[in-house]
Amino acid sequence: MKVIHVSEAEGSVLCHDITEIVPGKFKGRAFKKGRIVRKEDISKLLNLGKEHVYVWELSDTLVHEDDAAIRIAKAAAGPGIFQLEPSEGKVALKAATSGLLKINAAALDEINGIDQIVLASLHTNQLVEAGSTVAGCRVVPLVIDAEKLVAVENLCRTHAPVVEIKPLRNLKVGLVTTGGEVFHGRIKDAFGPVVRNKIAELGSQVVRQIYAPDDIAMIREAIQTLIGEGAEMILTTGGMSVDPDDVTPAAIHSVGGRVIAYGAPVLPGSMFMLAYLGDIPIVGLPGCVMYHKTTIFDLILPRIFAGDEITRQDIARLGHGGLCLECSDCHFPNCSFGK
Repeated sequence: MKVIHVSEAEGSVLCHDITEIVPGKFKGRAFKKGRIVRKEDISKLLNLGKEHVYVWELSDTLVHEDDAAIRIAKAAAGPGIFQLEPSEGKVALKAATSGLLKINAAALDEINGIDQIVLASLHTNQLVEAGSTVAGCRVVPLVIDAEKLVAVENLCRTHAPVVEIKPLRNLKVGLVTTGGEVFHGRIKDAFGPVVRNKIAELGSQVVRQIYAPDDIAMIREAIQTLIGEGAEMILTTGGMSVDPDDVTPAAIHSVGGRVIAYGAPVLPGSMFMLAYLGDIPIVGLPGCVMYHKTTIFDLILPRIFAGDEITRQDIARLGHGGLCLECSDCHFPNCSFGK
């Protein structure tokens, strides 16, 4: 710290709060510690009886908290992210567009491992609306060693992007509804309306629905027909359990694509299946999607629409947080499910 005359204080950083007292009317803070003194502040400081003030003696090796927060935010922000101006030493990162929030959690750990650096975010892989706050950053002290910011910037450069929004693609979705009871008209299809609604909520559409009995060859033919007609994603419903007549998994296998997983550590949704034929995802949906509000489908579908190629490891990681409590008043995604 150093003490200087107020007339020389423009651009300096106050080391302490400055109090204003108006007898019988007001007593409180006129200037906050850490404020960068502006030209128009000087006359008010003099009116408060302050001819001298204590300021930080900044150098090339020290950075003010506002400037530090700006640098962290700029380094961490990827596509689809914008930042606000500093407020009380903090900078908020916001979504410039609606889409899937992606956080590089490993990079976030490294960044926050640097002493006195703070970068906090929402959980990764959740849908957010444009304008939503998705992360915030600051430093702990009023001024910080510039070397720490350089370290943050290097980490962000190496692991870029640390925070981004991936827009959802508009996909043509083909739907294969299996089960002899639906195929022969004995019961009404309850899967289709649920699936169509979920697809529509994400900005895409089911272009065609084909009904098939519990027959491997006919299910396979339905999948191939939809792909031939230009479907960019295939959803199959029904026949996903281990009963002898539930043959949908075998039919998906027979299409000849890469099977990523049959079974997932998620409840509800453990009988989920995912395969790829080239870059076309083929998804086997368990029966719970029909009658549970939130299932594994709600965790995986947005990621596919955002262009993520789901791996076996991605499926395995869903086990941590993969238990839905099936609350009577569902607050998903603002809950622990999938986090």
